[in-house]
Amino acid sequence: MRLNELSPAEGARKKRKRIGRGPGSGHGKTACKGNKGQNARSGGGVRPGFEGGQMPLQRRLPKRGFKNPFRVEYQVVNVKDLGRFDSGSVVESSLLEQAGLIRSSKSPVKLLGEGDIASAVTVRVNRASRSAIEKVSGAGGSVEIL
Repeated sequence: MRLNELSPAEGARKKRKRIGRGPGSGHGKTACKGNKGQNARSGGGVRPGFEGGQMPLQRRLPKRGFKNPFRVEYQVVNVKDLGRFDSGSVVESSLLEQAGLIRSSKSPVKLLGEGDIASAVTVRVNRASRSAIEKVSGAGGSVEIL
């Protein structure tokens, strides 16, 4: 078998239905839309979720819960991730973003205490857990809360 001998499987490629192209096509006049009615009109049809005037499902179901509009979503960095930085360096959100540890330097960052650290680094974050502060300071570094 060669590349020039390849062909799609039988019935895999169908010609598209060309509607509204005269009586000889077999799909002329009403263009496969039937006679009259909302669906036969140009731009016709109903919006998504419309159930013919019946109360739609999204309005029949009970609403639950509460979404706090003031919730602050922190990006999480663990102490074990700080091992890649040199001893004595100042680790900020821009440096964390370059290292690929957080997605955006604009969002607040929280330091958590999972893992261990050997290098003494100064970490500048918005929040930090008590265990994370103890581990960083135990390694000779410091945590500055912005």
